[in-house]
Formats: sequence, structure tokens, C-alpha cells
Amino acid sequence: MLGEALTKSELIAELASANPHLRGQDVETIVATIFEEITFALARGERVELRGFGAFTVKHRDARTGRNPRTGASVAVDEKSVPFFKAGKELRVRVNAGKTPRVAERKTA
Repeated sequence: MLGEALTKSELIAELASANPHLRGQDVETIVATIFEEITFALARGERVELRGFGAFTVKHRDARTGRNPRTGASVAVDEKSVPFFKAGKELRVRVNAGKTPRVAERKTA
């Protein structure tokens, strides 16, 4: 799985198979609601912290003068806000430890 991305639909499918007591449509609603709430909080300028996972914040970038890489010409870049994620300690430890079994694999093992 190294280098592969887990898509939203794959995440929903894995959660649904790991939780057979929930309907697939309910799992999809739960995942969509969590993502929406994180998005809305960031849009309001709030910080979202998920203990053991990480924190989402908004960073503000000042206006600056950039360069067009193709022509080298100066380009004015407006100020903007960008979402930022900082991984929590538990997530960093697990990532650095290597592969860990997925939810479905842990329940069957």
C-alpha cells in the first residue's frame, strides 16, 4: 500500500465492513458530516483538534511578489488563508513504527 492513497469511498467501504451493524449509507453520512464540520470550523477560523490524530488550523499567508517559473516575470500573489494539519504524537509514532493493521484486520485477528 506504500504510495497508494485511500479514497473517501474506500474509507467508507472499510468502515462499513468493520461495522456490519451500521448501514453503508449511515457510514457515508457519518464520514461526510465529520468532514463538513471540520471544514465549517476552519472556515470560521477555529482550530479542530482530534486527540491522538492531530490538529487542523488555518494559516494566513501575507500578500507577496512571486515569480512565474516559466517566464521569470514578477507576479503579485494576494494574501490568502490555507488549511494546515499538524499530526499528533500518536499518529507520528504509528507512522514511524511502520505498517499497522487496518480496523477490519484488527477485528478479525
